[in-house]
Amino acid sequence: MAAIRRLLCAVLLCSAIGLQAAASASASHGQIVFFEAPGELLDPVTRPATITKLQALGVRAIRVQLHWAAVAPSPTSSKRPSFDASNPASYNWGQYDVLLAEAKRLGWKVLLTVTSPVPVWATAGHNDKLGITRPDPSQFGQFMTAVGLHYASEVALFAIWNEPNHHDFLRPQFSSNGSPASPRIYRGLYQAGYAGLQAAGISKPKVLIGETAPGGEIHIDPHDGLLKNVAPLVFLREMLCLDRHYRKSGTCSPLTASGYGHHAYSNAVGPSYIPPGLENVTIGVLPRLTRALDLAARAHAITAHLPIYLTEFGVNSKPNKFLGVSVAKQAQFDAISERIAYENPRVASFSQYLLKDDPLSGTGISGMVGFQTGLEYVNGAPKPLYFAYPVPLAVARRGHGYSLWGLVRPATGTTNLTVEVQSPHASGFHLLKVVTTNSAGYWTLSSASPGRAWRVRWVSPSGVHYNGPSISAY
Repeated sequence: MAAIRRLLCAVLLCSAIGLQAAASASASHGQIVFFEAPGELLDPVTRPATITKLQALGVRAIRVQLHWAAVAPSPTSSKRPSFDASNPASYNWGQYDVLLAEAKRLGWKVLLTVTSPVPVWATAGHNDKLGITRPDPSQFGQFMTAVGLHYASEVALFAIWNEPNHHDFLRPQFSSNGSPASPRIYRGLYQAGYAGLQAAGISKPKVLIGETAPGGEIHIDPHDGLLKNVAPLVFLREMLCLDRHYRKSGTCSPLTASGYGHHAYSNAVGPSYIPPGLENVTIGVLPRLTRALDLAARAHAITAHLPIYLTEFGVNSKPNKFLGVSVAKQAQFDAISERIAYENPRVASFSQYLLKDDPLSGTGISGMVGFQTGLEYVNGAPKPLYFAYPVPLAVARRGHGYSLWGLVRPATGTTNLTVEVQSPHASGFHLLKVVTTNSAGYWTLSSASPGRAWRVRWVSPSGVHYNGPSISAY
């Protein structure tokens, strides 16, 4: 899924005193962590080895983007073929069937994001070869009925559209006068898609709304070009018929959803980055999104107390010259970001986008560089993040000491983990503490011992050794 989204962000972690381990008592909840490896999982050649690799990494949930045009009949034709659009038998589901059946066999949760590109015959004017211009809501609703009938038993959570506030996935983003256009287009698609799932016999479908990109514009000058993105909070308000004070138009009915999907990417500054403009939302400013959802619920525009699902996320590493950090910082920033998500009680999921880096040439509609957010380089060689992902570690400075947070992702219950520290003037590491995780694999530790680096070691019940990379404090 190429096409550059953007960004990453800030820190809000726990404090502590003395040296003691605790089983994540400070965190208010657990969270699902989705993994997305579209190229490898949908390719029948690479899928078996990829699944084995993801199992070893502790993956138990995946996100799959289902492209309407990829399964529809005659997707490149401007004329709609004659077929029953709500009948699953009318579509060629291909490798999606194989992947979702395998995920069900493994007991993995599946988030299925149904999105563009769409068949040319379902676009405005029936002539958009990109498949993203004003998709027909009625046709989409029928497609969602077929999706619901076909995959209801294999999908834990549906989402409607990928980054609908991004011009690579839905157009137009802005109208000719510079005001946002995509939010109302998306509203029609969401309503039709939700109704389509109900028509499939799912009375209360679990559906995420949004799946928004982290940054964009409030209003644009049309003379500067229309290929810009709508800021996520502007998109949210316009989609829900709210003005900038979160007052709702009386002509709009409330929308029902199970959660709000968001892609809280940041930039090379890391999780501490605060984006310009109060309408953008990266990982460090998630309370902006929480507040917006609460104000929208207060206006009776959306379901109350809506959880936030961070359904796509990653930290770009070099050689991405625009957003990339060193591979050592990638491992550190990713763990910090996951900790931020974990300690926010409204966040229901975190995610990892890509197992293997995109080629630098990129494949997005914009022709920009792809994503270098993978655990592996494009040639398959592991980065430090490959070893950090199953046992993430974040170390925060707290007063005169440190607050450590981590997870043993492959663990299936309470387990013990070895934490090591490198003293300021030492060349090697020594034991800091053997900690006990909670039943979900999370742990915290407060330490007064000085250090310049930390790392973790874990041995699985089957004897597999997991050795995390060296991590510095932030």
